[in-house]
Amino acid sequence: MTKSELSFKTLLDSLNTAVVVADANLRIQHINPAAEMLLAVSGERVVGEQMVNFVHESEAALQDLQEAINEQHQFTRRRAEWTLGNGTHLTVDYSVTPISQPHGLLIEIQPLDRLLRISREEALLSAQDTSRNLVRGMAHEIKNPLGGIRGAAQLLARELDDGNLKEYTQVIIEEADRLRNLVDRMLGPRQPPNFAPINIHQVLERVCVLVDAESGGQVTITRDYDPSIPDLGGDAEQLVQATLNVVRNAMQALQENNVEEGHIALRTRVQRQFTIGRFHYGLVCRIDIIDNGPGIPKELIEDIFYPMISGRAEGTGLGLAISQQLINQHHGLIECESWPGQTQFTLYIPMEQPNAKD
Repeated sequence: MTKSELSFKTLLDSLNTAVVVADANLRIQHINPAAEMLLAVSGERVVGEQMVNFVHESEAALQDLQEAINEQHQFTRRRAEWTLGNGTHLTVDYSVTPISQPHGLLIEIQPLDRLLRISREEALLSAQDTSRNLVRGMAHEIKNPLGGIRGAAQLLARELDDGNLKEYTQVIIEEADRLRNLVDRMLGPRQPPNFAPINIHQVLERVCVLVDAESGGQVTITRDYDPSIPDLGGDAEQLVQATLNVVRNAMQALQENNVEEGHIALRTRVQRQFTIGRFHYGLVCRIDIIDNGPGIPKELIEDIFYPMISGRAEGTGLGLAISQQLINQHHGLIECESWPGQTQFTLYIPMEQPNAKD
C-alpha cells in the first residue's frame, strides 16, 4: 500500500459518514468503520467481494452503478430500500462518485431509518394528542345530556304505576349507563402513573397467566427474555393493562381466525441511545409481542391506535388506544408492523422515568 493510499484510507476511516469504495467490477476495495457498522459486516471479510453479496437494491440500481463507472457520471438516489446480507432492510440516501485512480466508485451512504422513524413517531404522537383532545371534548358533550336523560328516566319511573312502562324507563337508565361507561373507557385512565421500580418480566408473567386462563391454553405463549434488564421506573398496574390489551388482541385474532397452532412470542431487549419522539434516552426497554395470526389489513395499520378503530368484527377499538395512552404516560411508544402470517407490536419504555422513586 502506497503512502497516498494509506492517507486516503485513514481519511475515509475518520469520517462519520458511511463510505464504500468499489472497483470497476463492483468489488469492494475499502469500507470505513461507519459503513461496517451500518451494513453489519467486517471490513476484513468483505474486501475483494462483490457488493451484491452484502447489499441488494434492484437490478436497475445495479445497472445504474455500472453505467456510472462506464460513463463516469455522478448520481444521488433518495430513499432507496436496501436488503443486507443478513436479511435486514435499510432505507438510505446514497451518492455515487466515479473515481479514476483506481477505476471505480466512491459511495457515500446516509441511513434514513432513524430519521423516518422519529418523523413517523412525532406525527403519530401529535395525531394521538389531537384525537384525545377531540374525544375529551366529545365525552364532555355526551356525558352532560346522558346525566339529564338518566335522571329524567328515574323521576319518570317513580311517577308511573304501570309495571310495563317502568320496564321502558329501566331500559333508558341501563342504556344511559352503558353509554357513560363507553365514554369513560374512551377517555382512558384518569390517574397519572404511580412510578416505582418494577421488574418488567414480572409484569409480562402476570399478563401470560391472565391470557393463558382466558384462552383455555389454546394459544401457546413463548418467552425470550433478557435477564440482564434492570428494574425500570413505571406503574406496574398500568403496564400490565397496556401489555394485556395488546396480547389479548393477538389471542383473540388467533382464535377468531381459527389459526392452527396459534402462537404468541414475548421478547425483551435493551435499546441503547434511543430516541422516542424528540427525546433521547440512554436506555430503553423494548418489548416485542409477536403472533402468527392473519395480520392487520394495510388500510388499518396506520389507524389502529385511534379510538373506535378495530380490525376485528367483535372489537371495540379501545384497547390499543388505551394501551398507547398508558405507554405515552410512561414517555414511551407502541409501534406495529404486520404482514400476512405475522404481526409484531413493539413497546418502548424508557428505563428512567421522571419523578420515579429510588
